[in-house]
Amino acid sequence: MEHRAPPLIRGRPIAGTVQAGDFKSRIICVLDDAGICKVLQDVRRDDFALRHERHMDQAYQFMVDNGYNSVKSGYVGNIIPRGEHHYGQWMDNHYLYAVKKAADYKIMVNAHEAVRPTGICRTYPNLIGNESARGTEYESFGGNNVNHTTILPFTRLIGGPMDYTPGIFETHCNKMNPTNNSQVRSTLARQLALYVTMYSPLQMAADIPENYERFMDAFQFIKDVAIDWDETKYLEAEPGDYITIARKAKGTNDWYIGCTADENGHSSKLIFDFLDPDKKYIATVYADAKDADWKDNPQAYTIRKGIVTNKSKLNLHAASGGGYAISIKEVKDKAELKGIKRL
Repeated sequence: MEHRAPPLIRGRPIAGTVQAGDFKSRIICVLDDAGICKVLQDVRRDDFALRHERHMDQAYQFMVDNGYNSVKSGYVGNIIPRGEHHYGQWMDNHYLYAVKKAADYKIMVNAHEAVRPTGICRTYPNLIGNESARGTEYESFGGNNVNHTTILPFTRLIGGPMDYTPGIFETHCNKMNPTNNSQVRSTLARQLALYVTMYSPLQMAADIPENYERFMDAFQFIKDVAIDWDETKYLEAEPGDYITIARKAKGTNDWYIGCTADENGHSSKLIFDFLDPDKKYIATVYADAKDADWKDNPQAYTIRKGIVTNKSKLNLHAASGGGYAISIKEVKDKAELKGIKRL
């Protein structure tokens, strides 16, 4: 077995390759504070699924031996053996085999190009996420429909968590690739909301660091938002038009709200009656600016902070292709309230 990678740098992704016989994978590794590599990204380009099965035990054992606890798999071309298809029964069996085998090694799987899940993560919770629908990458292939993320919670997400890869702050693809004139059909504020509306316990900040550095005040929401939840409230929804979801972060009294709207936008009248009646919270609202628009002014947003209780009410407007995100943190010390007014 061959393992090639550049020197590890704490906090920064590094790339290399893993090879076991004919099985070759590209890895991206990020070190945690203890210096342990936590993520293995496995991009299978040759799509020879049968060969992968032959080397799966060896590959998973390599991950265990080297501290990798998760794998991102994907088949981006035609399936080998010839005549099999991504969504045929043979490949369906293959995806299940990969997840079950990973469970034997206590490895999490984030499967791309796989069959749409139907709740199998309840049986195999190591299936931490799937793509299995048009994710953010399709925005660079001409774009998803503006209302796409108002539909997925009622279709794809019923079957399990989706690795949608949100967090795009620069929506014009030609800023990175001058030959690609595609545009992400979303405002920046809606990109924040997707961390709440598109459930996945494995989340990604999908843009480049340089674009986040331009909007660090908005990036704060990505730093704060939880990735798993104790409770979920669907505050309002009309499939294809809008959806607003509130989720309680696991093991805390903090809540997060996300709203995504179609090309017509949406006006919300929020009621915070899901909050504990005897507590105060500090809400930080990341919303579309008045002149925001997914096409003409996607990076126009506002941020404001205020005190809320379970009796609070708030009117917010999502622009065309827009949305809003709110972090609601329990006040544990009265000193936190100094200088902050009711929202």
